[in-house]
Amino acid sequence: MFETLGSRLQSVFDNLQKRGKLTEADVDVAMREVRLALLEADVNFKVVKEFVARVRERAVGQEVMRSLTPGQQVVKIVHDELVRTLGEPGRLNLGAQSPAVIMLVGLQGAGKTTMAGKLALHLRKQGRRPFLVAADIYRPAAINQLETLGKQLDIPVYSEGTNANPVTVCANGIKQAAASGATTVILDTAGRLNIDEMMMGEIKNIKARVQPIETLLVADAMTGQEAVRVATDFHQAVTLTGLIMTKIDGDARGGAAISMREVTGVPIKFLGTGEKLNAIEVFHPDRLANRILGMGDVMTLIEQAQSEMDMEEAQRAGQKLVSGDFDLDDFLKQLQQVKKMGPIGKLLEMVPGMNKMTADVDLSSAEKDLKRIEAMIQSMTTDERRNPKMIKASRKRRIAVGSGTSVQEINVLLKQHREMQEMMKQFQKGGRGRNALSSLLGGRM
Repeated sequence: MFETLGSRLQSVFDNLQKRGKLTEADVDVAMREVRLALLEADVNFKVVKEFVARVRERAVGQEVMRSLTPGQQVVKIVHDELVRTLGEPGRLNLGAQSPAVIMLVGLQGAGKTTMAGKLALHLRKQGRRPFLVAADIYRPAAINQLETLGKQLDIPVYSEGTNANPVTVCANGIKQAAASGATTVILDTAGRLNIDEMMMGEIKNIKARVQPIETLLVADAMTGQEAVRVATDFHQAVTLTGLIMTKIDGDARGGAAISMREVTGVPIKFLGTGEKLNAIEVFHPDRLANRILGMGDVMTLIEQAQSEMDMEEAQRAGQKLVSGDFDLDDFLKQLQQVKKMGPIGKLLEMVPGMNKMTADVDLSSAEKDLKRIEAMIQSMTTDERRNPKMIKASRKRRIAVGSGTSVQEINVLLKQHREMQEMMKQFQKGGRGRNALSSLLGGRM
């Protein structure tokens, strides 16, 4: 979502770092570009003005002008002020109350019901016992969707249909959750296409009745400047305790997240990063600032790997790879584990410096290539995967037809697998391993 903003800011800082000593005029030119980049990213005008003023005050101070690396110092200042603007890390305050009640509010279409399921799954991974309450009585589809999510995740869902009172539904749902031993209740309240008095009156009544410990606004990051007004109105009505930004993986310009946090003073708790139910991240301002400035996000990448990958299986595969005994069945398993972590583009943006290296790379094409490789391997028998040498002409034709690919593509896959095995065997022998790797990379080492 922050690609355009990130690339603009990185361009500004690249120019700064090419200079030796910075003058006040250099800083002013850079700040003008930063201001334009933020405004184009839909950051609120007042937020931009205050942000740039803070950065400029520090950038023309002694810490930069006397620095041996003034350009890098300005980047650090922007990073620090960006973290300050984005606020504190996203932590739920569930206290000692049991069950702890979380109320989700927001406009229709922001992804509130899906987020209820994502949040429930996240909390269960943290060792809690979540319970979902379908309080959106105006949309039968919302109730059905939450019940479907509950079955999919094996998490209980309470509903009373479309003819009940939402306040009563929430109160009864919490009682049911307490009786079942749940430790956290998530209330999926109704949304509207626009804010209206009925909507605000309803969530006010729910909050007064059940006293949720967290009241979280689920906001669509793609709504731009309008998101600030929505957040302000909800905060004035029910006193929000946090924000959840959805559709972060979309092509929005990103300013809504920065603006909403600064204007309301309410912390961002979570980011919705995709359609899958595990596509939710705890908000870390420093990590998001790193991504915006092209510094990567290694910690989130590690956490996702630990969460989604079978680490014992990965270790076994690593041992087989080093020994040169890594067959196509092992490769397929690792490919499927990597896919669980999300799109390739999203993973690469977390690697420091990778954004510049892949700027001219068609990542959507890379995704398609991985799918084709997966299809080819899945079209093989178990014996063929474990012993690719047995795959001769007739088998190649069958695999190509089954995977929708060509015999030439099958040949390329088998050749790459053989070369990888040979390379790892050379590493095992020592000495010649580096030469083998160099030849595979076209002599670039």
